[in-house]
Amino acid sequence: MGNHFYWKKMAKTVNYDENGIPDGAPTYLFDQAEKYRENPALAGLEWFREAHFGLSLRFGLYSLIGKHEDVRKLEPWPEQDYVQLPKRFTCARFDAMEIVQLAIAAGARYVLMPARYRDGFCLYNSHLSDFNSVASAANRDLVGEMASVCEYHGIGLCLEYSLGHDWQQYAGGLPQKDEEALLYQRFVAGQLRELLIQYGPVAAIRFEGLESIREWGSDTIDCQSLYDLVHDLQAQCLVSFAQGILGSEDYFAVEQEIPPQEAAENKKGFIYQDLSKPLELRLSLTPGSLGYCAEQAGKHLCQEEVWQTFAQTYQQDANFLLNTALMPDGSLDLEDIQTLLAIGERLEKEGYPGRIS
Repeated sequence: MGNHFYWKKMAKTVNYDENGIPDGAPTYLFDQAEKYRENPALAGLEWFREAHFGLSLRFGLYSLIGKHEDVRKLEPWPEQDYVQLPKRFTCARFDAMEIVQLAIAAGARYVLMPARYRDGFCLYNSHLSDFNSVASAANRDLVGEMASVCEYHGIGLCLEYSLGHDWQQYAGGLPQKDEEALLYQRFVAGQLRELLIQYGPVAAIRFEGLESIREWGSDTIDCQSLYDLVHDLQAQCLVSFAQGILGSEDYFAVEQEIPPQEAAENKKGFIYQDLSKPLELRLSLTPGSLGYCAEQAGKHLCQEEVWQTFAQTYQQDANFLLNTALMPDGSLDLEDIQTLLAIGERLEKEGYPGRIS
């Protein structure tokens, strides 16, 4: 796939501590190693502000259906059929090394992958739920594989976790009783502990499901305690929950476009209330869906469309997160590979789009 300018940068001499870790810091924080020793949280924020570009992966049971990542809700997909999908989930061509190498070639500094989606299926070895990739036909811990390769190559690994939906445990998507809400909170906290203890450095936890939490009642789930748990377990790990539900998130994240200042409060959230916090915009190469959608074959965004959005995002001082949907067997989509490599080549020649010299 060829080396990108950032990959060359990572090749410079590294000082190792007695444990063989570069300056005692996660490898993705190479440039912030000194600050990490003094203040891990600030080091994580500084890194994120300078990262600019990330690669998002969307993959799960819904990929086997090939319609939309929310097919279980939109169809709706029968429960008795959906829970049988792990038997077909082989991940035969999922290759963490190939994915990370593509991210590097594209110029991305971090990778975002789902740890647990709203259908309840986990892409890691959760001891709190047997609805996971290790218990599937694949018998593989995909988060573990990605964590190992990302740490080796100095790429930040960010994990997405569905907090606003839970179709596996609750038919309505969320618990309906206070006592169920308390159990759900404990369950989420338990899974966060698994993710932050089992897999080494995690650059960020990106929660999703904000609209459902708002409808359900934002005080029903103690989000701040979950944020605090993340920071206690890994001080450098950033927390995001869309455009913010409390305002105490480390950075804010939006989909498709950055809302203007005059947008409704539910669209812009805390984005303009605290301009000191980083902002991230995610754009999907598959229009209308983050997950694999067979009907979109041949209709993915082209390099120029992506570059224009990248330029607009960069000019607004926000990070650009580009999403690719993995194929049902876990392999990268050839359409997206070509686009991502073209973006990397252009970054190599021109630098970040819209940059003022």
